[in-house]
Amino acid sequence: MRFSIQREAFLKPLKAVAGVVERRHLHTLPILSHVLIQVENNDLRLTATDQEAELIAEGILEEKAIENGRTTVAFRRLMDLCRTLPDGAHLEFVQEGDRVIIRSGRSRATLSTLPAEDFPSLEENAGDLRFSVSKKALLQLLEATCFAMAEQDVRYYLNGMLLEIKQNGTLVVVAADGHRLAVNTLSEPLSIQKDLRIIIPRKGVLELQRILDEGEEDISLAVGSNHLRVTAGNVTLTTKLLEGRFPEYERIIPVGGNKIVLGNREILKEAFHRAAALFTDKFRGVRLKLSSGLLKILAVNAEQDEVEEDVEVDYSGEDLEIGFNIRYLIDFLNVIQTDIVQFTFLDANSSAKVEGVGQGKQGVYVIMPMRI
Repeated sequence: MRFSIQREAFLKPLKAVAGVVERRHLHTLPILSHVLIQVENNDLRLTATDQEAELIAEGILEEKAIENGRTTVAFRRLMDLCRTLPDGAHLEFVQEGDRVIIRSGRSRATLSTLPAEDFPSLEENAGDLRFSVSKKALLQLLEATCFAMAEQDVRYYLNGMLLEIKQNGTLVVVAADGHRLAVNTLSEPLSIQKDLRIIIPRKGVLELQRILDEGEEDISLAVGSNHLRVTAGNVTLTTKLLEGRFPEYERIIPVGGNKIVLGNREILKEAFHRAAALFTDKFRGVRLKLSSGLLKILAVNAEQDEVEEDVEVDYSGEDLEIGFNIRYLIDFLNVIQTDIVQFTFLDANSSAKVEGVGQGKQGVYVIMPMRI
């Protein structure tokens, strides 16, 4: 293998695959800390994997490779080396046996390699079910939902996001952690009409967000029995899917709530932030007291410090007092895009529904109460 490339042209795909480079198995599976480099004529391909997700980023060589080939190099060493070179630097890669020599100006580095044949790969064919979706629209859905995913929950199917396609082409993404639920629906139906439910693991969701930079173009998704493959521009993400049955989220969304509160999202968010500033530990429970036209926020920490906020709201029902984790309320208000937000309550012991009101309305959010 022998080729040359500009520093920036090499760094771009190298950074694109950084998210799945594995560090934990450095001693047991050293090759997972490596990046697979492949060159053929003017094409460059970099691949990284942790055996749960795989990222492939492609680039173009200005000059045809002198010698095609492939090898693996320790990712962190390669990244650190390229970063320390000056902007505009020209890199020359030459493979000699089990070493790669990288020259740039008066600099010369020799890095050890591992056999490319030993580099693991996820299944080549991700599946026959294929569809496309707007990159921007999918990114908005993920950002408005992913915060509600669980982390290291024993109910492993909650450690990810449900992607559901309904028979009418509706795409829904759902996340839940046992305390809250986020449901968002794509505004335009897909071109396919098929019942499908898959669970994308947390890491796969986060990497998918990372490769969906701003843009209006469509991206391609392919679903297999155990994998999801997403191609966005010159980057391809393949992730294993979680097994298990995701909860029937539609049954979790409360119905019949007769206490409806309308408020200004920014004013409420600022008030919640001031109350949340009182807490430094995981316990962030606050009491909400509802009365006609007024929402009172009461926060008390372990040192008995107190914050009290009064916020004018549109409410004319019975008085109600209910406790919530204030961090969850702030998370909801961070992703709702409308100026007015609506809270729907049944009683002090039932889950509440939160959603935007008016133009730009998106998603439904559910939060369980907590005893304080």
